[in-house]
Amino acid sequence: MPGRFGRGLLTALFGAFVLFLYGPTLTIMVLSFQGPDGGLTFPMNGVSLHWFGRLFEQQAVGDFGASVTRSLILAALVTAATVVISLSAGMAFRRRFTGSALLFYLTISSLILPSILVGLGIGLSFNQAELEPSWWGSALGAQLTWTLPFGLLIMLAVFNRFDHAWEEAARDLGATSWQSFAHVVLPIVAPSVIGIALFGFTLSFDEFARTLLTAGTDNTLPLEILGMTTTVTTPVLYALGSMSTLLSFLVIGLALLGLLRYRARA
Repeated sequence: MPGRFGRGLLTALFGAFVLFLYGPTLTIMVLSFQGPDGGLTFPMNGVSLHWFGRLFEQQAVGDFGASVTRSLILAALVTAATVVISLSAGMAFRRRFTGSALLFYLTISSLILPSILVGLGIGLSFNQAELEPSWWGSALGAQLTWTLPFGLLIMLAVFNRFDHAWEEAARDLGATSWQSFAHVVLPIVAPSVIGIALFGFTLSFDEFARTLLTAGTDNTLPLEILGMTTTVTTPVLYALGSMSTLLSFLVIGLALLGLLRYRARA
């Protein structure tokens, strides 16, 4: 495509894509500043922080405060488990072992199965075992079937390019296996580990299908939002969307800050 015209056209297409991607989020953020008598659509009826103040109050239908707390705790548990298991699996898969291929394909197969069927299977398994499904038990396991395959694939890609000479040099200098891992391997793969943590947190916090039939009687945030959108609701939903967006940026910022501080100390 010829020079200036082609670049201008590609820039316009990219701008349209960004607007399509983030336009709904910006619209929700604007509408979350409605006045006390504001509705769910434009034009806005006043400007205030009223709906942010109502966010964690008991709603006529639903309870955002408790569901956000449960989702944050669940996301933290999923993130920790995903990071530890993915990093351990990545280290283990550096060498062939009996059943490694079968284990790999079993792990990846959960990405192919429909999420609702995975949640249904886990929920039925808990019922058959006469165990009560819960957001911290069965839902945790269901979400790990979604986050672990991504974490494992990332670690396999990282270790596929890893130069073993660095570890061998550390061992030649007298480092133990643990010292070699802590002072050589981990600092090199730290950016990928942080990426897995962010990936796991995001997938868990937003997961609906695998949580629907496994969370038990206590809703996580996506389930609570579904319940609220099927009834009469208020701009408090928009305030929640704005806070979730800010939380996402905060988590990303803290992760980048932690990485920079870790590199500065390394």
